[in-house]
Amino acid sequence: MAGCQLVGNSVFYGTERRNCHCQLVKFSGVPLFYPLLNVPLTKISASLSNEGPPDGYRKNVGICLVNPSKKIFTASRIYIPNTWQMPQGGANKGEDLRKAAMRELREETGVTSAEFLAEAPYWLTYDFPIKVKDKLNRRWGTNYKGQAQKWFLFKFTGNEEEINLLGDGSEKPEFKEWSWRLPEQVVELAVDFKKPVYEQVLKVFSPYFSSDADKEQCLTKNERNGGKIHKQTTKRSSTKNKPNGGKKIHKQTKRCSTSLQGQV
Repeated sequence: MAGCQLVGNSVFYGTERRNCHCQLVKFSGVPLFYPLLNVPLTKISASLSNEGPPDGYRKNVGICLVNPSKKIFTASRIYIPNTWQMPQGGANKGEDLRKAAMRELREETGVTSAEFLAEAPYWLTYDFPIKVKDKLNRRWGTNYKGQAQKWFLFKFTGNEEEINLLGDGSEKPEFKEWSWRLPEQVVELAVDFKKPVYEQVLKVFSPYFSSDADKEQCLTKNERNGGKIHKQTTKRSSTKNKPNGGKKIHKQTKRCSTSLQGQV
């Protein structure tokens, strides 16, 4: 199978094979069963490829970082209100993709204590909105339609004091606050043009999250609404409880220049 494209609720292959069957794949001892036809209906298309990133798309890696409670790390962009996403970033030419994922995770979140769990079996792509595409291509001197992503699942093995949205200092900060969220919340809070990719990524990794289905039924209302939100400080420090609906808040005081990276 050379790959397929999802448009609305239809699946189209790049080969003569027309039927899209369920597949059983394994990653590091984690069996992943995903019916490709069972994809939520959406107005936005996403494409799948097993062989490699399609032409016209920037090579990118995505990181799904989960804590021991099987919640997913998400962060909000500095200059785009109410927009949350999982870490991601471009892969350099010839760079090992898993190492690229670890590098991006460190650069964007400061996290180095992460255990590899699984890799998605195919590339997922999304197109940039027209205005964003034009601005980015002028900046980069390229002609990309969007980004082709290879997704990786990691387990966070450190403590929360390690998480630092200033990253490792090698890149400009992109996020202002972070939180652990349930899979459905991750999709709900994502920008529209990324939702199809997030839906498919979380379906691929769903066996890892479903193991705690019974525990999920016992979550409090506060946890279901996203739990604690953490705002970035200018330096690493221990957290302090402050009166704000019981949430643990850390103020950010460092200013950063506006960047289109918040939209890609």
